[in-house]
Amino acid sequence: MKKSDKKIENTLRIALTQACEQALHEVDGFKWLTHKICHSDYSQGSFPASLSVECTFDTNEAWLGAQLSGQDALLRQLITTKLANFGIDIKTPQKQVRFVTLERMN
Repeated sequence: MKKSDKKIENTLRIALTQACEQALHEVDGFKWLTHKICHSDYSQGSFPASLSVECTFDTNEAWLGAQLSGQDALLRQLITTKLANFGIDIKTPQKQVRFVTLERMN
């Protein structure tokens, strides 16, 4: 990993940690988030398009409740805003921020 890749990863970690900590207090059933990115795409200019954020809920019921109450949109907006605060603008949060549940993972 190049030095510039490490800098981007560190920035992502900081921004997404802030989003995660806030979401834990504001979004019912939310447990954590993680991200994936194709490092080889950094040099090809496709970052942040190659960024994918996965939000995990504890149960399918909690995820359904989040959708019904609009908390999924709140979570996408929170992530988008925190990233933008660090100069990372994601253009397609509907595709780049995904949701899973612990029940579906097992």
